Amino acid sequence: MIEQVLTRHSVALRVKITVKTLISLGMITLAILLPQLIHLALGAPGGVQWLPMYLPVLLGGCLLGWKWGLGVGILSPVMSFAITSLIGDPMPAAARLPYMIVELAVFAAVSGLFSRRIAKNGWMAFPAVLLAQVAGRLTFLAVAAIFQSVSPLSASVVWSQIQTGLLGMVLQAVIVPFAVMGLRLLLIKDKE
Repeated sequence: MIEQVLTRHSVALRVKITVKTLISLGMITLAILLPQLIHLALGAPGGVQWLPMYLPVLLGGCLLGWKWGLGVGILSPVMSFAITSLIGDPMPAAARLPYMIVELAVFAAVSGLFSRRIAKNGWMAFPAVLLAQVAGRLTFLAVAAIFQSVSPLSASVVWSQIQTGLLGMVLQAVIVPFAVMGLRLLLIKDKE
């Protein structure tokens, strides 16, 4: 969606890259800070239930498209792990990190595939987010099933985490599309 806004305003390539970089950094920062706030308020179980890192990744995909969104999806858990490791309490945990990288990459890429459609019709944010969530969670489950013999995360543990996070997913399936639609209204001034 951001690409379409910038193109509509005939913005130079350098400016496009700068804007998308700043938005990406903002989404990654939010993906680092939100889990910290949730964990402070609700403890570790709050993270599994509310899935705070997923929200900015979904938002990044919808706004930035699949390529830049993919960067946000991959870098968010990596940067969070790197920064929180410095303070002695890594989030996500090292055993969970590869799974989150894959899962959030799928979230961002799938939601990002809808970015152009969202620019034309804000309501497309709903299927973008729902399909991204389903694809991401199924990928998480599949990867856990494939690697359960060498990982502490088994398919049954992952299935339990998916069930625990349903409320957070439902909430994000509402919040993210409405946020995207609101931003679309601010950024795209349709004169039709």
